[in-house]
Amino acid sequence: MRYRVLGGTGIEVSTYCLGTMMFGAVGNPDHQDAIRIIHAALDRGVNFVDTADMYSAGESEEIVGKALRDPRRRDDTVLATKVYFPVGGEGPNRGGTSRRWIVRAVENSLTRLGTDRIDLYQVHRPDHRTDIEETLDVLGDLVSQGKIRAFGCSTFPAEEIVEAHAVAERRGLRRFRTEQPPYSLLARGIEASVLPVAQRYGMGVLTWSPLASGFLSGGYRRGLPVDLTRGRAALTPHRFDPALPGNQAKLDAVEELAGVADSLGCTLPELAVAFAAAHPAVTSVILGPRTMEQLEGLLKGASVVLTDEAMDRIDAIVPPGTDLYRADGVWRPAALTDATLRRRPVGERAAAD
Repeated sequence: MRYRVLGGTGIEVSTYCLGTMMFGAVGNPDHQDAIRIIHAALDRGVNFVDTADMYSAGESEEIVGKALRDPRRRDDTVLATKVYFPVGGEGPNRGGTSRRWIVRAVENSLTRLGTDRIDLYQVHRPDHRTDIEETLDVLGDLVSQGKIRAFGCSTFPAEEIVEAHAVAERRGLRRFRTEQPPYSLLARGIEASVLPVAQRYGMGVLTWSPLASGFLSGGYRRGLPVDLTRGRAALTPHRFDPALPGNQAKLDAVEELAGVADSLGCTLPELAVAFAAAHPAVTSVILGPRTMEQLEGLLKGASVVLTDEAMDRIDAIVPPGTDLYRADGVWRPAALTDATLRRRPVGERAAAD
């Protein structure tokens, strides 16, 4: 397993990171089995574990905490979690990136994780209700207090990353050290601006969903029936329903990408994770297995070497910077969701007085 420095922090992390979104009620509810998977990944050279407070309403963090209960395992593991989404009930102040919520959320995460520090604390999505200066200020305070070692952002548009860095420089605040965007053979949109911006600022990049929410797992092929009641298909059926034209386009691409994998002597999932790791801006690729079998299959991608010819074939199937689907299915900018930000009052819409 290769190791790379994380966003100028001096912390070295493995090229593959173990993501735990599928541990808990929404995926694998067996805590002991999930712990075995975490230990297996660590024993195979993975030293980076990523979770979030909202995964299974905190249950994923609890599982990770149990897996890292041994002080030696904890000391050898770079531990990352996130804050933004509501946890523990709904309410106007449960969630977001205000000082009030972050101070409370980090304490809750530390308790669930059973640790006294978080190595990388990430803002899970942009919060347009909170000034970015307030968010950076409180995160900097947590670094000074030793509760977190560094902080980053997740699924931020390029312009939001630039703004955050500009505010940090202008106000003399600590800055985001990492970005965690979706990236796969079917979702390459971040190549256009997010990845170049991250490189410009020397940020570490931790990509998620290399299997395109399971679409590149090998189980979704043209002509095969799709069970929309199980696994990721049950969570987001609109991404898998073959009756939808967008999914047909993904299936067409999958068939061609499977041909590339066959020619290289690897599986489609192995090709997918090797592709994400091949970009020079990417520090670590987050793997999100639900079972031990899935983990072992994904780790085999570490030995896959993509030649320039193979990369050219991939580019011909899904051109650079192209998204065949919207990878982030849970967040959209307020400029698109709030109609009042897109429409002048009725009385002011005519060009003439």
